[in-house]
Amino acid sequence: MSDTDTHETETRSLRTPIVAVLGHVDHGKTSLLDKIRGSTVIEGEAGAITQHIGATAVPLDVVSKVAGKLVNPDDFDLPGLLFIDTPGHHSFTTLRSRGGALADIAILVVDVNDGFQPQTVEAINILKQSQTPFIVAANKIDTTPGWNPEMDAPVQKTYEAQSDRARSTLDSSLYELIGELSDAGFSADLYWRVQNFQNNIGVVPVSAETGEGVPDVLTVLMGLAQRYMREDMEIDVTGPGAGTVLEVKEEKGFGTTLDVVLYDGTVRADETVVVGGMNEPIVTDVRALLKPRPLAEIRTEDRFEKVDSIAAAAGVKIAAPNLDEAMAGAPVRVVRDREIEDVIEEVQAELAEVEVSTQEEGIVVKADTLGSLEAIVSTLEEEEIPVMRAEVGDVAPRDIRFATTAEEPKHRTILAFNVDVLADAADEAEQRDIRLFDSDVIYQLIEEYEEYVDEMERAQQQTVLDNITRPARFRILEDHVFRQNDPAVVGVEIMSGTVRNNSFVAKFEANEPKRVGTLKGIQEQGDDVDEARAGSRVSVAIDGPTVGRQIDEGDELWIELPEKHAKILEQELSEDIPGDELEALRMYLDKQRKRDPFWGK
Repeated sequence: MSDTDTHETETRSLRTPIVAVLGHVDHGKTSLLDKIRGSTVIEGEAGAITQHIGATAVPLDVVSKVAGKLVNPDDFDLPGLLFIDTPGHHSFTTLRSRGGALADIAILVVDVNDGFQPQTVEAINILKQSQTPFIVAANKIDTTPGWNPEMDAPVQKTYEAQSDRARSTLDSSLYELIGELSDAGFSADLYWRVQNFQNNIGVVPVSAETGEGVPDVLTVLMGLAQRYMREDMEIDVTGPGAGTVLEVKEEKGFGTTLDVVLYDGTVRADETVVVGGMNEPIVTDVRALLKPRPLAEIRTEDRFEKVDSIAAAAGVKIAAPNLDEAMAGAPVRVVRDREIEDVIEEVQAELAEVEVSTQEEGIVVKADTLGSLEAIVSTLEEEEIPVMRAEVGDVAPRDIRFATTAEEPKHRTILAFNVDVLADAADEAEQRDIRLFDSDVIYQLIEEYEEYVDEMERAQQQTVLDNITRPARFRILEDHVFRQNDPAVVGVEIMSGTVRNNSFVAKFEANEPKRVGTLKGIQEQGDDVDEARAGSRVSVAIDGPTVGRQIDEGDELWIELPEKHAKILEQELSEDIPGDELEALRMYLDKQRKRDPFWGK
């Protein structure tokens, strides 16, 4: 055996690190993956990069070609990188391997101009929970004003070639991003300044559009994996395969199939496997192992080619009977020379680990499977809706009793996904005023609940509005003084806002409102009314002033606003009041703040 052969055998037992790509919806996850695929394909042999099911393998020699001087292949003995295309965060949370996340390492893609968005925060929380090391790809650097792109260049080179203005604009966005990471509890810096990647997150400026920084992304991932994960990558490649279901899919000619990421050992066609199911583990025999055909050969009717066996790390499609109840996120185990019972037990134990975090206060969630329960709870977390209890199974009376312990009325609610509501539970819910929402579409369930909460909050808002002094500006009309005092009765035109009975009336003197009296009556065309809106002409009785002394024809008068009310109106209710009223509020605040900048803040 020559030296190269022995080297061959050793590297074979080092598997490829699995990389997940996460990030907010339009921050460029897919385009970054496409760029990595594209630039690697362009770099020469089209076959060098292989498409797996739900994953893309980029071998070391391709990484070193794209990375150029940044990577010396002799420094690495890991075979390359396997990027998994996670359809969304739910799948990432439910994608676990033994004892942790399926991915060994992750890229968090953040739009450098847009910073953290709700899904970014959610992705970070998931990475924290699963303790997955990650790097941040600060994408879209090419949109920096005045940026001069150098296609596919390493980022330091292209960064140094930019004008001072473009560089300082980019710097301020990058530092803002580093600040946001710090608020999330991570110490981070531009990757070339990071000494220890275990304590600091490396931020890589990149453009999925121009390819700038892509060499750096690959280099940093490769370096991190080689340095900190090499031991975890040592697997017995000939052992029985272990993997995780990415998706359960119908395929023409094959029935229900599993898209699986294999992270350990080997799976062969015709072996017996155990797969996590909705009610219990499924034992079945592999009929076919399928891989996508190379790009050059794809013919629509025959998208897959059969392989006899496949070794980790890889994405593969498994066709087998009885997969209808299989769950995304569930474990897949090859039985081979072990007792079936032991393997079933192993799969059950792993499913039992699926964790759903709950809080002291919140709503109750019931679902049909662990996978859907986890997906609902993670979507609720995204929407910042707290969950107090989450369980698999039908809605029973004890769930209703549990929901009554919530302190906030909006949390006295049960969301039921794809399960039955037992008759006595429905009765009890009605008696105890617990709201039940049930649906077999996660988003619908959550939308219905959110609409219910909005309605409830609108009703509360209305109550607040009814009890708060509303702003208004009005003018005493010339030749419309009907009585001079006790009370003064004058004709007014309401310029903006709502004038209500029993409000205090003020007149500004050098930006300070001086109270002149109380509004004791409003008459519109001879009828007594409680309030009058902008645009009306009415006569009002004001208790306190004398016309000709404290007030006069042509004067501009205001409803006096307590500071606390002004603050609530500006900060919480500005969207709930008419535009003219908002205008009166702003004018009132402007005058007050000329005198005291912090008034009503």
